[in-house]
Amino acid sequence: MNKQNITKLKLFLMGLESRFSENCNIFKGIYVNYIAGLKEFKGSGVYEEGKIKYNFNGKTELMEINKLFSTISEEAEIYDSLTVLYRERGNDIVITADNKNVKMTTTEVKEEEVTQPINKSFNSYANHIGETSTLLNRDYYIKVGKADSLLKEIGIMTKEGKIKNDRIRKYNQIDHYVELLEGVLDQLPKNQTINILDCGCGKSYLTFVLNYYLTEIKKRKCFFIGLDRSEQVIEASRKMASNLGYRNMEFKALDIKEYTPDKKIHVVISLHACDTATDMALALGIRVDSDVIIAVPCCHRELLNQYSYEPFKGILKHGIFKARMADVLTDGMRSMMLEAKGYEVSTVEYISPLETPKNLMIRAIKTSEERPELMEDYIDLMAKLNVYPALYSFLNQW
Repeated sequence: MNKQNITKLKLFLMGLESRFSENCNIFKGIYVNYIAGLKEFKGSGVYEEGKIKYNFNGKTELMEINKLFSTISEEAEIYDSLTVLYRERGNDIVITADNKNVKMTTTEVKEEEVTQPINKSFNSYANHIGETSTLLNRDYYIKVGKADSLLKEIGIMTKEGKIKNDRIRKYNQIDHYVELLEGVLDQLPKNQTINILDCGCGKSYLTFVLNYYLTEIKKRKCFFIGLDRSEQVIEASRKMASNLGYRNMEFKALDIKEYTPDKKIHVVISLHACDTATDMALALGIRVDSDVIIAVPCCHRELLNQYSYEPFKGILKHGIFKARMADVLTDGMRSMMLEAKGYEVSTVEYISPLETPKNLMIRAIKTSEERPELMEDYIDLMAKLNVYPALYSFLNQW
């Protein structure tokens, strides 16, 4: 290749170097194809501990990204043309170069081939995943085809590329989860890494889904931290992240109260944490001044045996009414505390109450400083109900 186009090639490769340096966590691989006459010579590289493990002409070497691109440019001088495919999560970047021209194109990763073609119409899509009665007539956020690797890893899809019949309901739930969070997450700061903390992460399925959506669909730079006391589930999550190539995740086996962040936390998530574990997560989110706090509470036992309210004596003598009221008071007082701490709070149904009665999602966005007058209302309600909520306790302990 001539020197003029080698210079152009180097400029494009400098752009890729900058891209890699900015967010190497989404790099998937690089593939180089040189042509000399009728012969082809192929090289390929994969990520390894911040460097690229590159194989060319039977030789494998671990290189810094700038050394790799310098090597590619030098090799290009002795060939007629080359093609460089630089793969990221969600994007393919292709550079083609010869003696006439140098071009670079960026495309979103195309949907993988599936066992049957997917038409955009609802009926064809429903037929593809094998059941029509429980599908939603909507444009899914987590699409079959593009998200196949993710859906297979979390057990929603078969190896053959079909949504499992007994997992269609779960597929709908995870997609609705993304829908409920999209507008909230769009309000987070741009042009910086969004750090998301999942408290009591368990197997982290929804966190993997959110990672996929933010990284590959929304093109946001993000990093996820999962906390859980169980070393077993933490190891399972680490293995899934490794299988998927999700390097922008780390998992720690420890109690929420033991965690001290080493970076700004933008989002705190607590999904189905049992009883006061939700309060621990909310308290942590408030303590680290998280921009967004998301909670889907599970069982509510704490206030049931604490609260009393004389005007409702005739109603609360019935156990089922007292239990349901305890649920409302628990999540209602959680929302009040978040508002007192400067958050704008909304509560929505996460999934249908036909699925589970524990179906509320609390979404809180930090919009102001603490509001003392709302804290006074909270403390006054504590006195009237004769309760001492765990969230209040945790905030005063930390």
